[in-house]
Amino acid sequence: METLKIIKIGGNIINDDTELHLFLKDFATLKSPKILVHGGGKLATKLAQQMQVEVKMVDGRRITDAETLDIITMVYAGKINKSIVAQLQAHQCNAIGFSGADGNTIVSQKRPVTTIDYGFAGDVKQVNTKPLELLLKNNLTPVFCAMTHDQNGQLLNTNADTIASELAISLSEIFNVELYYCFEKNGVLNDVNNDDSVIELITPDTIQQLIDDHIIFEGMLPKIKNCLHAVSNRVSKVCIGKSDMLFNKNNKHTTITR
Repeated sequence: METLKIIKIGGNIINDDTELHLFLKDFATLKSPKILVHGGGKLATKLAQQMQVEVKMVDGRRITDAETLDIITMVYAGKINKSIVAQLQAHQCNAIGFSGADGNTIVSQKRPVTTIDYGFAGDVKQVNTKPLELLLKNNLTPVFCAMTHDQNGQLLNTNADTIASELAISLSEIFNVELYYCFEKNGVLNDVNNDDSVIELITPDTIQQLIDDHIIFEGMLPKIKNCLHAVSNRVSKVCIGKSDMLFNKNNKHTTITR
């Protein structure tokens, strides 16, 4: 079975033009098949402030009202996504930009209102792999932004880590899938103040103790839950660390396996 790499990048790369350029130059050299998933960085917040639209966050998650949805659509599916695709084309990587609405690839439902109303936030229900399989097997590289749709004409703001995880799970029926989360640290750390204290291997059997010991907490917790969800559903491995781990420039990273 052919190996597919799904790589998610976050704000530490997207917010820095030089870092993004260097990453995409290296990403283009990775053997296909591959998929890139990106978040929105700080640009959506900056544009909202310029347009005098209030930015509302709860526990680090954006409240997506109608005005905010317009802004993130412009930024995520427009500016960032198309800039990435254009740069990849310059490096001879034939990329094509996607939201979940394109090709009906990712269908979500609007998050139910509980104690918090997240607005137009989407939780993934289904990934349609047929269009992606066709592209991947013809050496095209999908580049996904953090937006999906509900099949009723509504776009939804959707967590990029979750999109990467759900793509990995669905495509694992066709490929041997490896999922990579690239962020600013070397991996999951035993000590947040020591970048060298990388936990090299995490399994479903060891995760709860790390949570109980507050080694994994706050912002890292939902990312780890996405990782566990993936490896519990056929994804062969998940790696967390700096993007260098993809290009054999830095061996320090965390691997999560079954």
